[in-house]
Amino acid sequence: MKIFEELQARGLIAQVTDNDEIRDLINNGGARFYIGFDPTADSLHVGHFMALCLMKRLQMAGNKPIVLIGGGTGHVGDPSGRSDMRSMMTSEVIQHNCDCFKKQMEKFITFGEDAAIMVNNADWLLGLNYVELLRDVGACFSVNNMLRAECYKQRMEKGLSFLEFNYMIMQAYDFYYLHQHYGCNMQFGGDDQWSNMLAGTELIRKKSGEDAYAMTITLLLNSEGKKMGKTAKGAVWLDPEKTSPFEFYQYWRNVSDADVMKCIRMLTFLPMEKIEEMDNWDDSRINEKKEILAYELTELVHGKEEADKAQNAAHALFSGGGDSDNMPTTELSQDDLTDDKINIVSLVVKCGFASSNGEAKRLIQQGGVSVNDQTISALDKTFSKTDLAEGLKIKKGKKHFRKVVIK
Repeated sequence: MKIFEELQARGLIAQVTDNDEIRDLINNGGARFYIGFDPTADSLHVGHFMALCLMKRLQMAGNKPIVLIGGGTGHVGDPSGRSDMRSMMTSEVIQHNCDCFKKQMEKFITFGEDAAIMVNNADWLLGLNYVELLRDVGACFSVNNMLRAECYKQRMEKGLSFLEFNYMIMQAYDFYYLHQHYGCNMQFGGDDQWSNMLAGTELIRKKSGEDAYAMTITLLLNSEGKKMGKTAKGAVWLDPEKTSPFEFYQYWRNVSDADVMKCIRMLTFLPMEKIEEMDNWDDSRINEKKEILAYELTELVHGKEEADKAQNAAHALFSGGGDSDNMPTTELSQDDLTDDKINIVSLVVKCGFASSNGEAKRLIQQGGVSVNDQTISALDKTFSKTDLAEGLKIKKGKKHFRKVVIK
């Protein structure tokens, strides 16, 4: 199976501008493609994960990735999929986030001569002359067409700033610039980016002529990546300091039964033959599928050693075996104790399961907290320094837990 057909089989392709040309370019290793990443945080998250996996697949098939870091567009903020305006970031924060992105991406993409390259659109966007840009690029855009784009329509009622209104023009200019200077002939992105991506292909057609347009092809990713990675605590990060390898493993171990095969297809590098075989497994093997998914993705992001540790810790927690040393751990100090004890309410807060004593009390009263597999209902329950020295296993519900020890 060739790479384009494999992407289809994995459910990754949602829409394309020219199916035949895209298929031929990708299958023959002729795609010089880019995906953009706006540095809105100091770590990539699971929402970026699909794009990184796609870049890796295409690079393995001989295509050339261009990783575009949005150091310039990050000063504006993409309105797509948002109900309000992003917080404005300083140039220093944006640059710091860009540096963090690059370090993480190097785990997935091979950079170097005749391999992938990384560029930052701050290098060309921040130095643009505004009037010159309006005359050169702005004349190619119809305001009427822009307002019909979904990314703008959904914001019109609440208010769309002129700052954000320029984002489409900036993204289109990125594609044009990369086409002119790096031979970029294809753009990839999520389906909420479709209008912006079409704007880029249209700009190149108008500025470069029909010959360029034949190579200015857009491939659109399925939007599953946009739905992934959200938990009660926020995003699931690729940075192990933000989301530990064990928490990352558990996130995938706990995906819904209906989504597990979809995630295996889209995100793992298991051969399609193996995936088709798993599709026919009996329903009783659903947990085995989830363990495979969790292990494969944890190994991809954090390496085999951390994946092994995470799996062993999960077995220790849920199966009574394995190594408990790798469970997420909260370390308390003597200062956290009163008369060498800590009450359950304070313990729940210290573990991050509640943001206040009031929230912790409600959680306990609702039967949502257990310690060493015993549900705690008494708000005055305390644990001694000796208990902590032996280690406590505290759980919130069925999926969130910590090991608690004292330094």
